[in-house]
Amino acid sequence: MTNHYQEKMSLYSETYRPQFHFSPKEKWLNDPNGMVYFKGEYHLFFQYHPQGTTWGPMHWGHAVSRDLIHWEELPIALYPDEHGAIFSGSAVVDWKNTSGFFEEGNGGLVAIYTSAGTYPDSDRPRQRQSLAYSFDHGRTWEKYEGNPVLSDEDITDYRDPKVFWHDGSGRWIMVLATGQTITIYTSPNLIDWEFASEFGQEEGAHSGVWECPDLFPLMVDGNPDYVKWVMLVSIGDNSDFKEGSRTQYFVGDFDGKTFINHHGADTLLWLDHGRDNYAGVSWSDIPEKDGRRICLGWMNNWRYANQVPTETWRGAMTLPRELTLISNADGVQLLQKPVSEISGIRKESKVTKAIEVTEEASLMDVNHELVEVNLAVTLKEAEEFSLTIHHSSDEKTSIRYNRINQLLTVDRTQSGEHAFSDSFAAFSECPVALMEDTLNLQLFLDSSSLEVFAQGGRGVLTNLIFPKGTNTTLSLTSRGGVSKVEELSVTELSSIWGKEE
Repeated sequence: MTNHYQEKMSLYSETYRPQFHFSPKEKWLNDPNGMVYFKGEYHLFFQYHPQGTTWGPMHWGHAVSRDLIHWEELPIALYPDEHGAIFSGSAVVDWKNTSGFFEEGNGGLVAIYTSAGTYPDSDRPRQRQSLAYSFDHGRTWEKYEGNPVLSDEDITDYRDPKVFWHDGSGRWIMVLATGQTITIYTSPNLIDWEFASEFGQEEGAHSGVWECPDLFPLMVDGNPDYVKWVMLVSIGDNSDFKEGSRTQYFVGDFDGKTFINHHGADTLLWLDHGRDNYAGVSWSDIPEKDGRRICLGWMNNWRYANQVPTETWRGAMTLPRELTLISNADGVQLLQKPVSEISGIRKESKVTKAIEVTEEASLMDVNHELVEVNLAVTLKEAEEFSLTIHHSSDEKTSIRYNRINQLLTVDRTQSGEHAFSDSFAAFSECPVALMEDTLNLQLFLDSSSLEVFAQGGRGVLTNLIFPKGTNTTLSLTSRGGVSKVEELSVTELSSIWGKEE
């Protein structure tokens, strides 16, 4: 057995360690940053505190993948400097060398991030935007000598730049979180930025500070002649609201300067109805021949992120998800589904069909820690259908669908350890409509998380759970009448950390 394999075994076998989600080898992780595809590699940078397992002076950690599922963690990419800590941001490929950082005719990676410090002789936070660039596929970085490149003394919360090239205007676009709004800037070269517009005043949810924006186009119903723009906005924790931190989205039009929301100003559209998907943004520069818009979030919640019961590390990412738009009676809706590359860790499946479900539980053995579950259930006259994952004799997570109020609920009140936070033992609810009386669910169960995709990704709930047991049984019940599970498959998944070498 090699020393490399022994290291993996010791690093990635701890209690609650995710086995098919990215987490750092050690210490603290939060927001994904700088997600960019370049020369065969998906880069994932992330907010990282290398001296502790709670939030602290931020660096950019770094990992790369060739398939979005298996990750190699690399050395820290960006360290704090005279301008402050390295807060969230983005990375792009400057294909045309508009910045002048690279040799003529050669593009390269440019990171755009928030330098977070304080004003001189003051405790007031100061947040400004800075640049770094890489000549070696992101392995090492040089900071621009003219940093910072964008600042505004009148705005305290001024952070998380997401940058992309806009073909229509021939300029770089930056969307920046500015307190309770998103401010849009444009630039010809990534260095000189001009104000273009501001979005969000009295639109959407304002239950916390706005953070981590993203803006990108998507075809509606796969039609290249029908394109809308999606803006993601994460909202920080506010104790007046039970959900903690979460992410909303807007759908509208963008002309290179201004974003126009096509839903009513008071319409609330949530990216994820679970408690643990925050600060998600999408990868830049995915090749046109691929064509996907792929998003990934921090699988945690500021309500309890510093207290979750892991020891040598804290923080993990969601599964990468492909985003698409579909039209419906309410306009346009965002769909999420796990990337197809997840098939690379699927093992054997156990499939059962035509299960009549009554109030007396139907049981199926699982006995795997890492599981994907797919089912289609027709509720018929049943009022409620439940699927319960029994982690041990006294630990369980329940997924319930109520046909009367059309709500899908994930109940983690008995899922395992939760004493670290009064907010953790909770229900998550998502409105979901039946499709021809049928509910379709796809579940991904890792050692400390459950991701639920309903009706092909029309409803999504992501939740951390901390059971001691290892998923012994699934039980199915129906209340108020009989329901029928047309098909149920349980698939064991492999660890991404090389445990089976």
